[in-house]
Amino acid sequence: MASTSTTTEASDRTASALPGDLSDAVRDDASLRRFLHGLPGVDQVGVEQRSAGLATRSIKKAAKLWAIDTAISMVDLTTLEGADTPGKVRSLAAKARRPDSDYPDVPQVAALCVYPDLVEVAVDAVRGSGIGVASVATAFPAGRAHRDVKLSDTRFAVAAGATEIDMVIDRGAFLTGRYGQVFEEIQAVKQACGSAHLKVILETGELATYDNVRRASWLALLAGGDFIKTSTGKVSPAATLPVTQVMLQAVRDWHDRTGEYRGVKPAGGIRTTKDAIRHLVAVHEVAGADWLTPDLFRLGASSLLTDLLMQRRAQRNGHYSGPDYVTVD
Repeated sequence: MASTSTTTEASDRTASALPGDLSDAVRDDASLRRFLHGLPGVDQVGVEQRSAGLATRSIKKAAKLWAIDTAISMVDLTTLEGADTPGKVRSLAAKARRPDSDYPDVPQVAALCVYPDLVEVAVDAVRGSGIGVASVATAFPAGRAHRDVKLSDTRFAVAAGATEIDMVIDRGAFLTGRYGQVFEEIQAVKQACGSAHLKVILETGELATYDNVRRASWLALLAGGDFIKTSTGKVSPAATLPVTQVMLQAVRDWHDRTGEYRGVKPAGGIRTTKDAIRHLVAVHEVAGADWLTPDLFRLGASSLLTDLLMQRRAQRNGHYSGPDYVTVD
């Protein structure tokens, strides 16, 4: 690991806050590697079979209404396009505040997620609503930049009012076994976040194996991530149910060992109400009911909200409304 005084101090603070066995795991590169490669292997057949079983579940109407509202409350409503404008962000913020103008009982979404240069616009647009403002950072989505640039990116977003930062890990470093480098970068970004919560994007579509997803999840948790997030939404595959299960197992096991709650955010590829409900069922069965809250589980999405609102109207009215009634502009 790097030997700068700032990094060393951050490492010392992280280690001192961990239980003894986990503190030992982050003592140096060799200890970190030994810990991560000592984690139990993921049963690929088992996790995929369990996901297939979850996909066939059906729930009763009353439970479905609850699930739809819960999913809406967990959405990080996202726009991360090169053509984003202040006007688009304001329009999205209006939808975040009141997802369905005909039904004021529809819950607000959890957060609005934008690029750093549009954070100030988003903050102003959701002011007083309690909706969070998340900003991607650290040279999203590839993460290919000098660490100083990544930290500057983070500080800029936080200074503009972001309450949550979604960072990307250096997948090249992770995949070549430079775990200490990834660990220290997460720590440094966490420090730059101040009071803002940190979501660590693993970009699971590039990690190749479930074992790597488990290792990356634990690495992010050890370094201080408040949430672990599947994907940027720019790489395929993005969020899958088996990968989400592996990450949910990691935060459950983290809680069992430390008593601390950490969250999970699948993002990318979750487009339908069925997809969202399957993920909620996985949360309940893998992590537990405590995680069925926006404080510990989020859904990163753009088009998902439209389908949730259409399905909600169908459950309430007995027929489907066209997407024009509920589309996010």
